[in-house]
Amino acid sequence: MEWQKGHRCWLLRRRVLPQHTDHGGVMWHGAYLAWLEEARVEALAAAGLPYAALSALGLELPVLALRIDYHQAVGHGELVELHSQAQPRRGLRLPWISRFILSGERLAAEARVELALVRRQGAGLQLVRPYPPELEQALQRLLDGPDKAC
Repeated sequence: MEWQKGHRCWLLRRRVLPQHTDHGGVMWHGAYLAWLEEARVEALAAAGLPYAALSALGLELPVLALRIDYHQAVGHGELVELHSQAQPRRGLRLPWISRFILSGERLAAEARVELALVRRQGAGLQLVRPYPPELEQALQRLLDGPDKAC
């Protein structure tokens, strides 16, 4: 799972606010997680499947694996572009790669996230295969990407 330079990606822009930082004014690691989820939810909605519609079907996409490599500190007030690429499915895993980019195209962090589709079954969860057609179509649109190349 590698970043595909020049391939299409989904873009989310955010400014680092006080609630995103630690006492030293540096972006707190938990804020990265929230932005990663926000980027995935927004991309899925833009691809035609709002997360609320997925949930209404009794489906969820929990995180199976997560890795963030930090390259540069991000400070209070900085504008961050979060570039995300959906990757081809690997078995039951739905991989994503996201890059946190600062002004001047400086890479602040890179994250790899793997999700799985599950259905709520009472108090438990069950892996779902095959995928519902709505999700297959949205995933294909995610792989095709928007018009922006990163």
